Amino acid sequence: MLQQTQVATVIDYYHRFLARFPDVARLAEADEQCVLALWSGLGYYRRARQLHAAAKKIVAEFESFPTALDDLLGLPGIGRYTAGAIVSFAFDQPAPIVEANTQRLFARLLKLEED
Repeated sequence: MLQQTQVATVIDYYHRFLARFPDVARLAEADEQCVLALWSGLGYYRRARQLHAAAKKIVAEFESFPTALDDLLGLPGIGRYTAGAIVSFAFDQPAPIVEANTQRLFARLLKLEED
């Protein structure tokens, strides 16, 4: 919810979403229209659809929320940055990433010319 959205905007949505879907199984079994209704007003509805699809895949293919980087990368809507953040913060596993703004900063500081 916080991707490209301010924290102050998200807080109420987050609490309502968790009250309705307290775990991944509840989210997975929900009707997509219910998920989208709770997301309504945040925009970027593709994120809600991908979150819902990821929950369904987790329930179908894993016994619990996946902790391995490669497993997370196989979920809808999860890219390298998000997967790295999840395993680093939630599971205390090393999965270093350098996000785009940091890459640009170092490229400028080091006066790199190549991509």
